[in-house]
Amino acid sequence: MPKIGVEQSLTNVSQALKEKGYDVVELKNETDAQGCDCCVVTGGDNNVMGIQDIIIEGSVIDASGMSADEVCNEVESKLP
Repeated sequence: MPKIGVEQSLTNVSQALKEKGYDVVELKNETDAQGCDCCVVTGGDNNVMGIQDIIIEGSVIDASGMSADEVCNEVESKLP
């Protein structure tokens, strides 16, 4: 099953993904995202300096304004 990184504050999303059988990892810092097939973030920490370091090869989903079910559907659509 794919490994999904989820930002700490998104507990409802983490729970919903676990119920669907995904391996969920809590994202506390950028190294937690290594090895994840997809990451879900709140979008609260916008990159004001424009610096981008690629940590994962998979998709990053901004969950702001989305329900847990909508996030799960988005995750499923991004995975092969």
